[in-house]
Formats: sequence, structure tokens, C-alpha cells
Amino acid sequence: MKFVAFERAKQGTGASRRLRITGRTPGIVYGGQGQPQLIELDHNALWHALKKEAFHSTILDMELNGKENKVLLRDVQMHPFKQLVLHIDFQRVDANTKLHMKVPLHYSGEENSQAVKFDNCLVNHVMTELDVTCLPKDLPEFISVDLSGLKKGSSLHLADITLPAGVSAVTHGKVNPVLVSVVAVAAEEPAAEAAAAPAAAAPAADAGAADKAAPKKK
Repeated sequence: MKFVAFERAKQGTGASRRLRITGRTPGIVYGGQGQPQLIELDHNALWHALKKEAFHSTILDMELNGKENKVLLRDVQMHPFKQLVLHIDFQRVDANTKLHMKVPLHYSGEENSQAVKFDNCLVNHVMTELDVTCLPKDLPEFISVDLSGLKKGSSLHLADITLPAGVSAVTHGKVNPVLVSVVAVAAEEPAAEAAAAPAAAAPAADAGAADKAAPKKK
């Protein structure tokens, strides 16, 4: 994705407040070989860009002073209750330095799996994104995961999927984390039948008691 940024001359709380009043969002670009640089962006364009998944997980083309820079979104500060972006941070990308990023997991095919289609199970997405490390050229926008092979009583682990070439998962000490779990739904019919049985027995018991209490004819 591509976006346009402008140099920001002033910094500080007061300057940032005045900038937001004019419809701009203050930001900063850091990392790489250059020094941290103050920038500002059009707030409305930024607001719409932030709604796109790719803006958070891919390498972005930032146009600044007529030059294109490869950057990653690193931090966004939002107003507590207003639809307002207070500040945004970007990191420059070095083509020869590995990145550490969170990449979305896109699940598909669960409705065609045996677990869902025939066994009436629920599929729980334990992880919706994965920490990865890779070179900038290998960074995927998302990782596709096919769930059509899920079966009752099974789980899908990290080792069960194939990562894109050049991409390694960062598991933070977990050997083989669970991505998706399959939960069996308890059968409702036996429970309903069990509840109906005492209700059916009650009238019969009442009838028997009535027969014993009635006087016998001579």
C-alpha cells in the first residue's frame, strides 16, 4: 500500500494539538540508517487506511518529499472515545535485515470438514495471527490455513501447517502451539428425554395413589 506523508517542523504537545485541529495527524519514522524524522499525515486518509488489514501487516510505500520509503506500521495511539488518531509510528525497512511481525491467519474450509459437516462440532480459532520473522521480501500479507481436514476430537497445531518460503514462526517458548481446536457439541435429545421421563411418571404415580385412596365397593 502507498500513502503520502509530509515533514513536520514543530513538536511538542501544543504543536501536535494545533496540528490535529487542522485535520492532520502527527507521526514519526525511525530505524534504518537515517535519524528519526517527524512527519504528519492527512487524518481522514489515514483513518480509512487503518481499516485495511494490509496497512497493519505489510510493507508500506511512504512518499515523503518526493521520495519513496519502505516502512512498517509499528504503533497507533487512538483517542479514548473519539474517532481520532492521536499519533502514529513507522519503522524504516532494511532489505537485508529480518523483520519481526504479526501476520493474520486466514482460515477457510471448516464448513466442509467432517467435524462440522457430519459431527456437528464447533471450531474455535485459538490464534488469529502469528508472530513471524523473515526478510522484507518474504513478508506475507496473510497466511492461509485450510481447515477442511478437521475431525472430531482433533486440533490443528502450528506444525500441521506449511509456512510461506523464508518465513519462520516465533512461538515465545511454546513448542507447538494450538491454532484451532474442535469442540464437540453435547447432544440435546438425551437430556430432553431424561427431563421428560420424570414428568411422564408423575401422572402415573398420582393415578396409582388415587386408586389406593378410593373406597372399595362391596
